[in-house]
Amino acid sequence: MTYKVFIPTAGLGTRLGQLSKNVNKALVAVDNKPVISHVIEKFPKDVEIVVALGYKGNLVRDYLQIAHSDRKMTFVDVDPYCGPGSGLGHTVLECESFLQCPFVFCTNDALILEKIPPPIENWMGFTDIENNENYRSVRIGKDDIVEELYEKDEGVNVKPYIGLAGISDYKSFWKHMSDGVLYGSIQIGESYGLRKMIEDNVRIKAKPFTWHDTGNLKNLALARKVFKRKNSPEILEKPNEAIWFVNNRAIKFAEDSTFISDRVERAMVLKGYVPKIIDFNNNMYCYKLINGSTMSKCITKPLFLRFLGWIGKFWTPVETDQSEFKRRCLLFYRKKTEKRVFQYFSRFHNSDSEEVINGVKVPKLSDLLKKVDWEWLSDGLSVRYHGDLHFENILVAENGEFCLLDWRQNFSGLKECGDIYYDLAKLYHGIIVSHELVNKNHFNIKRDGGIITFDILRNHKLVETERLFEKFIIEENYDLHKVKMLTALIFLNIAALHHYPYSEFLFYLGKYQLNELVSQ
Repeated sequence: MTYKVFIPTAGLGTRLGQLSKNVNKALVAVDNKPVISHVIEKFPKDVEIVVALGYKGNLVRDYLQIAHSDRKMTFVDVDPYCGPGSGLGHTVLECESFLQCPFVFCTNDALILEKIPPPIENWMGFTDIENNENYRSVRIGKDDIVEELYEKDEGVNVKPYIGLAGISDYKSFWKHMSDGVLYGSIQIGESYGLRKMIEDNVRIKAKPFTWHDTGNLKNLALARKVFKRKNSPEILEKPNEAIWFVNNRAIKFAEDSTFISDRVERAMVLKGYVPKIIDFNNNMYCYKLINGSTMSKCITKPLFLRFLGWIGKFWTPVETDQSEFKRRCLLFYRKKTEKRVFQYFSRFHNSDSEEVINGVKVPKLSDLLKKVDWEWLSDGLSVRYHGDLHFENILVAENGEFCLLDWRQNFSGLKECGDIYYDLAKLYHGIIVSHELVNKNHFNIKRDGGIITFDILRNHKLVETERLFEKFIIEENYDLHKVKMLTALIFLNIAALHHYPYSEFLFYLGKYQLNELVSQ
């Protein structure tokens, strides 16, 4: 049959806190895929999707046009989407003219395991969960017909309605939604129209589903555990960046549009070593997925040694004015570190102080940074560089070839070249702290006043890899002390970018290492 799917995304998604600060909640990821893609993939490709846009609507539109370019989609801008006059019902009514046929209403935060049927008949989705007082609910009668639709925390012997419904009698639905503008349909939403249809004795079937709500932090965390696949890449969540895998594509998102345009430009510089970008817009770019595994999933001693031979050829020297390059390195290392440390203290409301870290008395960080020989540290080697070289960004394709992912957008403004020592340090930092162990919370950090203790569980393979890498650095006549110094600064730099308590762990790991290094 011919029908459409309606997905409203206009709301603010405030129950997700900081996760929806920079993106619409429909783009919050489960198993490295935005929830809205999980929803869309439940429907046949020839079904038109009508999407209501509001909060961060431009990002939703841009994402869907890149991720699902093989589908027919209609976008409807909702005004207002917040404040006086707004509400789910207003969003629904704004899309009325585009839904003059049977359609499936589906919230943008519902993950369903079963196949979703077409609206051949009227139906409402329900599930069987405990603590259902937070959801509207249905009372189901003979022949699985919905007898009544209740508001939250009402009714006895009821089942939660999951915001999924097939609306075959669309004319009846739209009449009740329009007639109810002064009586609650604007605030209540689609369930107002469904309730009035029930009161008019319109037959609505109750259909059971296995359902996971992702609209609040607690349920989102549970859904992420349930849907996480065994070999999914280990991506550490950041508030203003993301990488998603959907429809055989990898899509990189950044709040900063310059970040994206620079990445696209750099992809040409790194041609042959990174995937070919096939589409991009202001805040996203994408490339076709390459079959293979990240280095973190398949690391062995022979594989790592082979990679070191390969990456050595990648680091082609680039001629540049050495004094200017040194000035750029100084800006990148010193000024960026000072900025990021300030950002860390501001974001987490901490202050610079003398502390005892893992039993060692460590001065203020500002005092440690004064001891760094920045002139020596900034005397870098100009090469073609990656900029975020760790095992999650190194892909081993099925044919055994290597491919570099998620490259840095620039090095102190330079796109053609960067310091090889930064690549060496990024690789070293990822060997010390792997994303997989972090995502599994295999680290701990404890602060009791000025006494700090931290630790991390380390894979034996990575400990062996660290020894191999140190040997490589020495044999290639690179300065291991400089690599370690930059690694400590990297931990301090990225602390401000990650979630608590991982942020605190990174900060004190970096501070502890820096103290050890400047004391040598």
